[in-house]
Order: sequence, then C-alpha cells, then structure tokens
Amino acid sequence: MTISQLQSDLRSGKETLATLLDLITERADREDPAIWIHRLTREELQTYVDRIQGQEDLPLYGIPFAIKDNIDLEGVPTTAACPEFAYTPARSATVVQRLIEAGAIPIGKTNLDQFATGLVGVRSPYGVPGNAFDPKLIPGGSSSGSAVAVAKGLVSFALGTDTAGSGRVPAALNHLIGLKPTCGLLSTKGVVPACRTLDCVSIFATTVNDTHAVLQVAQGFDSQDPYSRPPSPIPQTNPSPLRVAIPRRDQWEFFDDPHSKAAFQSFCERAAASDWTLTEIDFSPFLEIARLLYEGPWVAERYAAIQPFIESHPEALHPTTRQIIENGRNFSAIEVYQAYYQLQRQRRALETFWDTADLLVTPTVGTTYTIEDVRHDPVRLNSNLGYYTNFMNLLDLAAIAVPASIMENGRPFGVTLAAPAFSEPILLQSAALLREESLASIHPPLHDLPCRLAVCGAHLHGLPLHHQLEDRGAVLVERTTTSPHYRLYALPSTSPAKPGMIRDESEQGGTIEIEIYALSTEAFGSFVSAIPAPLGIGRIETASGDNVSGFLCEPYALQGATEVTHLGSWRTYLTHQAHS
Repeated sequence: MTISQLQSDLRSGKETLATLLDLITERADREDPAIWIHRLTREELQTYVDRIQGQEDLPLYGIPFAIKDNIDLEGVPTTAACPEFAYTPARSATVVQRLIEAGAIPIGKTNLDQFATGLVGVRSPYGVPGNAFDPKLIPGGSSSGSAVAVAKGLVSFALGTDTAGSGRVPAALNHLIGLKPTCGLLSTKGVVPACRTLDCVSIFATTVNDTHAVLQVAQGFDSQDPYSRPPSPIPQTNPSPLRVAIPRRDQWEFFDDPHSKAAFQSFCERAAASDWTLTEIDFSPFLEIARLLYEGPWVAERYAAIQPFIESHPEALHPTTRQIIENGRNFSAIEVYQAYYQLQRQRRALETFWDTADLLVTPTVGTTYTIEDVRHDPVRLNSNLGYYTNFMNLLDLAAIAVPASIMENGRPFGVTLAAPAFSEPILLQSAALLREESLASIHPPLHDLPCRLAVCGAHLHGLPLHHQLEDRGAVLVERTTTSPHYRLYALPSTSPAKPGMIRDESEQGGTIEIEIYALSTEAFGSFVSAIPAPLGIGRIETASGDNVSGFLCEPYALQGATEVTHLGSWRTYLTHQAHS
C-alpha cells in the first residue's frame, strides 16, 4: 500500500481504481470495525474516483487515506468520538481538501480518544481499535484508528492530530512513521480544537518517502487559519557528523520495562557506531515543561475548546475525558499567566541548546500497556506515555516518530527525533537514514536466509506459536494474502487454537492473510520436522502470484471444523471469538 507502489501499479494498468477500492472495501469489511467511526460506501468512493479520471499525473492520484474523526470531511459527520457532539460539515478541512485535490481518496473517518484527550486509544464509545501487533495491547491515542488503519494496510496514509503526543504514541505502538509537523505548517481550519494554540495535524505512514510525499501536498499557509504559518524558505540538509542529544541515563524512564530499556540502549549503541555524535544532556528542563501541559493551566484550554457543549451535555463525555477536561475550571487567569511566564523562562534557557545539537532523540514511549492495565489505572498510565512527548508543542518543536526495532517480547519499539520549528527536511532525512540502518542492524542479510515460509495461524506475529519462528532467527519479509483460492477452518480441540487451510479453486475460495518469513536452511528443516499432523507444508500461491512453502491441512481433519474463510484472517477470527 505504499504510495510509490500503488502509483506504479495504477499508471501501468496493473491495478485500476475500481479493483483497488474493491480490495480496500473487502479488507475493511474483514477488519475490526472499531477502527472506523464512519466508512464511505462504495458508491460514495466512486464520486472521488470520477473527479480524478484521466488525471494520472496528480501527485497522490488514487491513493487511499483515512481521516481522524476530529477533522472535517465534506458531507460526513464529524463526531470527535462523541455522538451527541456530531455535526455534518459543508466543506472539508483545508488539509483534507488539499489532499483530495491532489488525487487522494478518503476511505473514512477513524476512531479516537474522545475530543482528542488521551494517549491510550481506549476512551471512545465506538470501541477500541485493535493494536496491529496484539489486540490485548492499547493502540495508542488519541489518533488510534488512523494509526491502526495504516498499520493493517487499509490505507496508504492517515491524518491524525497531535497536541501532546497523539501523532507519535500510536505510531510507536503500531510500528509506523508518525510526523508531528511544526505547529501551523498544516492548516487546522476544519479541525475540532483540543488546545487551539498547540494543536497540529499529523501524518501516519509506513515509509519516510510516503510521509514526505503527503507533507509536500498538505502543508501551506492558510489565511483562514489564525495559527497558520508559511513553510520556512530556508533549505536544510543534514550536517555531518550529526550532533544528537539524548537524555542523561539517570533520567531515562521505562516504567520498569526492561525490554524498552534494552531496546533504547541498543539503538544508542548503533547510532554511536554510525556517523552520529551522541551527547547526554540534562533532560530535566524538558520534563518540567511537559508537566505544564496537564498539571498546569493549559488543560483550561481544553475546557475552553468545548465549553458550551460540556456545560450543556456533561453526561455525554467519557468519564475519564470529562474528569480531565473539567479540571480546567480549577485554574485562575493569574495561574495561566504564571505558567506562561515559567514556559517563557524555560524556552529562553533552552535557546542555546540547539547551538550544540542538531537533533534531540528519545524513546517515543517508555513502555506500553494492555487495555486491561489502562482500565484499572487510566490517568496515571496515560501520563506515563507522555513522558517523552508532552513538551514538544509547548517548545514549538517538530518531531518524527520512527520504528527502531521489535523487542524480545514481540512488541514494537520506536524513537522520536525532534528539532526546532521548520526542521522537517532534517527530520525526514535523518529518519530515512535511521530506518535503513535499523533494518540492516536488526536482521541478517536476506540472502543468508534462503528459505521462505508462509504462516496463516498461530505462528502469526503476536500469536502463541510465533516464538517458534523467533527462536530460529526467522525474519519477516512480507505481510500479504493468498490468491483467492483458499479456504480457512478453525480446527476443533487444538491448543493453542489452530486453523487449517486448504486450496479450493471453486467460487467458495477466498484470500487469507499470511506472513512470509525468511529462514536459514537448517532452521527451515527443524521447523518443518516439528509440525504435527494434520498440518503439513505445501506450496501456497500468494496474492502476487508467487509460490512459497506454507501451511496446508489434510482434508480429513476438517470434519467438525468451523469455516472462517469469510473473515479472511485467523487473527480476525480470534478477535471475534474474544468479543463474542
């Protein structure tokens, strides 16, 4: 679903807009409905297709994207995850309109923490979007649905918003690029405000190149937005060596998570071995500023943003959201000015910081939590997620969250690069370099792993038997589907639960989610020798027409099994079972 690949397929005729949208619709039908608050119908999508017919040179021609549901799309309700607040805008937000005019096709409006208040992604009456790695984990918020939609391949990119970390935390927890641009670089006209003076529109994508392509279209001065700012006219390139500041080690905070700590330690070692010069700095000024956002009177701005609504419909708010926002009434004008003076003092004290550093690099989050964890302790754990994010907009910084590794516990780990306002060119260049170096350092060269294996069930990432691949040094090559000639069954009396897949050339077949891994010859042999009947390894045809080794089931074992082909994914079946 990358922009470059889709554009190549569309312009060459390998793919058509009709087949692309049919595929996206089919995928979205199979996925967790809590990702979306409103999806456009196939007929509604066709109106956007009709607008761009014959305009293949548009920069985002035919590229599907998602919109966080606190950003307006013409004719579609904006809810901010509060049904009683909903209104239907007569025109799209400026940033959305720019993307549509560039040829992008909106697929729908995504779920979020209500009124964009939260970093957890669970504060919505529309459900909790399932984390792309493990549905038991929080998806991250507030832009939860946007991040999950990209991570699950339902769209090429998505818009979020970021006031305290909402464009970076979900990116980290779903292994994505999350760009928090300079405030005002992307217009916020048509965006439901959280803290109007600090809000910005963010971008989720799977590659740095895609992020840059979207930014090029989306940015621009908007005279209708009083907080809009024109892009900096000064071209920026990465200095060499790059001077990188990291928090002093006694100020690292991982909330008793040894895996995250080890992952950041490993990242720092790799960065130091590259062309980056790392320097430890006193992180306390950044932490003091971060505390102003929720512990200080800036929470009063959240109250001001929706004051008429919260005073007339207090019962409509999620309990935790209401608790946080109503706290804004407790601050006086005097306290607001005192906090602003404190902020200005800290800003001045940090002005010289950038004379000695090109980038500030931190973990994006110190740890993550399960949905159950957050249910028992919603405010404190949410605050923990903002340890490395809450100071960014108060200091007028630009930032980009970048995947760095997959930890030993199977969870993603990411870092955030930050720099002064309008440093997007340096951030994007550094992120591209980091992304390439991260992949090379984590995995051995794929030519050293000649065997390919497709898995469709309990060996999928995050499921109970995935460790059997990790133990053998398997490397994920691709997440894709089979060709439309397979049927999937839930086998009875298996522990852990396992599916059986068979090939069926009839019209009853469908596409099934698979992950393809690379293994050494020795690892492949030991893996195959441990497979119990009635499962075995055969040749599986992928969506692209390639044939790889993969799991198939002997037909006799399907007696008494439940067919789940229509769900298209074993992971989706398990999610349905958990919620039934």
